[in-house]
Amino acid sequence: MKKTLLTFVCAIATLSLMAQEEAAEAPKPWKCTGVLGLNASATGLVNWAAGGKNNVTGVAFANVRLLYNENNLSWESNLDVQYGLSWVDQKFDKFQKSSDHLKFDTKFGWEFQKTWFLTASAAFQTQMDLGRVYPGDGTVGAINSMILAPSYTDISVGIDWKKSVNGADFSIYLSPIAGRIVTAYVSDANNKKYTQQMIDGGVYAPGDDFRTTLQEANGTWKYDELNVKQYKNASAELGLNFKAGVNYTYQDLKLSTAVTLFTPYRWDKIEMYAYDNGAGVANYTKAEMETNKYDLSNAEYLGYRDNNRRFGNFDVDWTVMVSYQFLKCLNVTLSTNLKYINGLKIEKELADGTISKAERVQFMGVLGLGVGYSF
Repeated sequence: MKKTLLTFVCAIATLSLMAQEEAAEAPKPWKCTGVLGLNASATGLVNWAAGGKNNVTGVAFANVRLLYNENNLSWESNLDVQYGLSWVDQKFDKFQKSSDHLKFDTKFGWEFQKTWFLTASAAFQTQMDLGRVYPGDGTVGAINSMILAPSYTDISVGIDWKKSVNGADFSIYLSPIAGRIVTAYVSDANNKKYTQQMIDGGVYAPGDDFRTTLQEANGTWKYDELNVKQYKNASAELGLNFKAGVNYTYQDLKLSTAVTLFTPYRWDKIEMYAYDNGAGVANYTKAEMETNKYDLSNAEYLGYRDNNRRFGNFDVDWTVMVSYQFLKCLNVTLSTNLKYINGLKIEKELADGTISKAERVQFMGVLGLGVGYSF
């Protein structure tokens, strides 16, 4: 009897220890990783024949990822914030913004088969401060961007494939039902009313100084800064969305990269006409001809104006961030952002002095050394 009782007690103790080990090794449903930091650089020049100006630049950043996995449910959220400011030793425009973006995305999924998730996703990006042109001559430069001008909001439902291999988390997401809202907020700045004109149905065009022109009855053109109701400051599109991302951690090294592609389900071609309104020949859209009650039979058909907002033309947003922490408190970081948006016209001065306005690849890279914390 004693042997039987002793055997029973030992068995219970063994099972208890095994249960405790399994509980200790059970993965936690919540996981938070990220990098926070402040990078700075300074240049000092004294009698420097090659030229240049004294300057100090600081960039604060945060890249945080929050994960939840339990009972076939997955929730992932990412926050990417960066703001940089430069001081330049000069008489005018001493303080200039060097970088500014705010990005947040979240997706909630149900695992219907191993590594495959039915997912709802939402993403938002904009900036936090006014963007200006810095003429450097004492005049106030034109505002060419601000918070919510522009902003991009994506809402979609699709299929997500996720897998973790040797410290790397891979994700591929495809949504055939994706909505994108582009805004250009109307507000007051510098004691004047301004609006960001939404060009050809919804893509914001930097460099327009938040103003556009109206043709008066006598054919002259003027800036319109008061009557902003006639301009669109938001547009919505339905399209296809594709996302792919990799998050990798090895000791003190962190790598995060994500690419987002979006194409709308539309073919945005606008009929154009040349018409003499009595003050000279000007080009009009068909809608403008009908609004002004101009006679289409007396107008010259010019064909279509195409702003490339059509299915098959993808908007691209690709971000990369590499961070390495050493000496426990120092961080070296490299972040890049490449964008291409169909219909977004960017001005560029050519070699002959003329100004060209066309769609262009946008790229920003920031390499910094400073204090930081990785977790």
